[in-house]
Amino acid sequence: MCDSSNMNIDSNVLIESARRTLSIQAQALANLSNQVTEEFAKAVRMILASKGRTIICGMGKSGLIGKKIAATLASTGTPSFFLHPGEAFHGDLGMIQAEDTLILISYSGETEELMRLLPSLKSFGNPSIALVGNMNSTLAKHCDCVLDISIDRETCPNNLAPTTSTTMTTAMGDALAVALMECRNFQPQDFARFHPGGSLGRKLLTRVKDLMHKDDLPICTSQTSLKDAISVMTHGRMGVVLIQDEDKLLGIFTDGDLRRAMLKESEGMIHKTMAALMTPNPKTINENTMIVQAEEQMLHDKITLLIVVDDAQNVSGILEIYDR
Repeated sequence: MCDSSNMNIDSNVLIESARRTLSIQAQALANLSNQVTEEFAKAVRMILASKGRTIICGMGKSGLIGKKIAATLASTGTPSFFLHPGEAFHGDLGMIQAEDTLILISYSGETEELMRLLPSLKSFGNPSIALVGNMNSTLAKHCDCVLDISIDRETCPNNLAPTTSTTMTTAMGDALAVALMECRNFQPQDFARFHPGGSLGRKLLTRVKDLMHKDDLPICTSQTSLKDAISVMTHGRMGVVLIQDEDKLLGIFTDGDLRRAMLKESEGMIHKTMAALMTPNPKTINENTMIVQAEEQMLHDKITLLIVVDDAQNVSGILEIYDR
């Protein structure tokens, strides 16, 4: 809860604080890019060469960031999990297999829990990568590859709370993940395989046939009168009728077409046939197309629905832009 005595702090002071913090972080990230050396390429090659998992280990804030890095790697094609150093010291070291690669995170490079694990990890002989802020630290000296995440100071006004250093750790983890994705040519469909839940997974995995309307489609023939077509359109509740003769798609007639027709020539219009009023050669899309491509097509063409066809070009459904 906020102390009532602090409720009158000038907004400009708070805004300036945020801007200063973000500016310091941005500068630190710019500096970090200049700290990337051949060691980074070596780390990527080590992970690519591994036939096992990439195991992330860190304590405290480094551990929290480590969990995020492990999750990012695992979801982008690099099998990975987080190993808590305290739990590892009490039996979870058994989770490490001979073909695994280790990423050990400690800004100081002297974190007690990791130091206690080093003898065991060295005896296992797994390839190891250190993320440290001190290149002369014990951890840096005992790992096969060392990534420099050092900073001038923390954003914390007391230079104590891990702030800028955790941002650098996260950024370096993301850099590894992206480089690995590029090396593996990791594609959106690969990403979707690991993200089947939620709107993102649905968007990447869903095909047109999964969302299209396919039952009781509003269909008329070319000789159907406007009067009867309006009845079919009303029953279909999609503001459209499809014009077909002998299962061949000839055209489309929408509620917009209806309004324009009535404004243009109202007398006798109700008895005209669809052959005279329809829009021929409507836009279609194959039922196996990914939904994201269908949405892009509709937005590009500025239309709200597409006629769905199968591989034989027979009508199989109607897709509306809000069918999600």
